[in-house]
Amino acid sequence: MAEATANGLGQHALHATHDAAAGVPQAEVHQEHPIKLYLVVWAWLFILSTCSYLVDYFGLHGYLRWSLILIFMILKAGLIVAIFMHMAWERLALTYAIILPPVLVLVFVAMMVFEADYTLLTRMAFFGAGP
Repeated sequence: MAEATANGLGQHALHATHDAAAGVPQAEVHQEHPIKLYLVVWAWLFILSTCSYLVDYFGLHGYLRWSLILIFMILKAGLIVAIFMHMAWERLALTYAIILPPVLVLVFVAMMVFEADYTLLTRMAFFGAGP
């Protein structure tokens, strides 16, 4: 027999009784995550934001600066999507549907960056350096 009970937070959980003869475990419809998980993620976001700030504080320039900033940004976005948007507990198909398109866009942008140099050199070879 199933019974709905309040867990004290205004959320309800559906508990099925454990049938020892059939070996059926107790099932819960609602899953709560411990507060420790959110505090750890918050701490990591704080650390990554501090590292991103330190990139500017130490005066790094060029590709190293932008690479570090982008890496910290992607790590922070990944933590936010995985934990606060609950993507870590979703089905793999839904995860691919949300994560795969931005990854493909980044791949296409990288391809365009490499193609841009070729296009510029081709234009300079055929049309000259310009006015």
